Amino acid sequence: MKKIGIHLGVMMGLGLVMLLIFFYYFLPSYTNHGETITVPDLTGMTHDELEEYLTQRELRFEVEQDSGYNAELPALTVLKQYPLPGSNVKANRKLFVNLNKTTPRKVLMPNLIDGSVKSAQMVLESYGLELGNIEYRPDLAQNAVLEQRLGSNVIEPGDSIYQGSRVDLIVGDGLGNQMLEVPALFGMDFEDAEFTVIGSGLRLGSVLTAQPVDTLPVGAVTRQIPAAGESIRIGQDVDLWVIGYNEDTQKVDYNAATDGLTN
Repeated sequence: MKKIGIHLGVMMGLGLVMLLIFFYYFLPSYTNHGETITVPDLTGMTHDELEEYLTQRELRFEVEQDSGYNAELPALTVLKQYPLPGSNVKANRKLFVNLNKTTPRKVLMPNLIDGSVKSAQMVLESYGLELGNIEYRPDLAQNAVLEQRLGSNVIEPGDSIYQGSRVDLIVGDGLGNQMLEVPALFGMDFEDAEFTVIGSGLRLGSVLTAQPVDTLPVGAVTRQIPAAGESIRIGQDVDLWVIGYNEDTQKVDYNAATDGLTN
């Protein structure tokens, strides 16, 4: 009986050792336990580039059916991805990507009538539309939207239009008699300055390239006409000088070099 007990003890010991070897050595090496791959940033990459690029990194991808649209990017380039860049995943993990459509999808025109210009701008952005020109008309409804247009055509709420379209607004000027105080825009980011000008019942006039200033970042306003505090009529233009503004593309190049800064 004693020998049988010894044999059983040895067998149980060997079995325990085998289990430990299986769980702590064989299984981790078989499943690449602890080995992860950092997800690269695929934004802007074309569909044709993805296969080879991800295969080299032991990853796969699948295109989501609900793709978006960005007029500033080429068709079939990556807009979004999941998991996000910088995430750690196992080898052979499938990444889900959202590609830029070849043509924009259509959206239903929102109702901007009777709302303020500031509110209209926020609503348009939420629908993937752009605020175009603002034309002021004598009307008691000061700074309220009277009409919404696509080119020369009036757009009714619910009309189907392409995402990315520029919507022009006809806005009441309060009979054109009210005077406004020009807001102070110096040092403000261009997008915030544009939003402030429009929200004040004024119009954005000319935007010009400003010389870099060592105390201000790219995209900041360095000068304005009329000056802050001046009284002007509703609907008048405000001209801006912006660091890094490209007059050809009519956008701020936030990657613009800031060498040779001036005070």
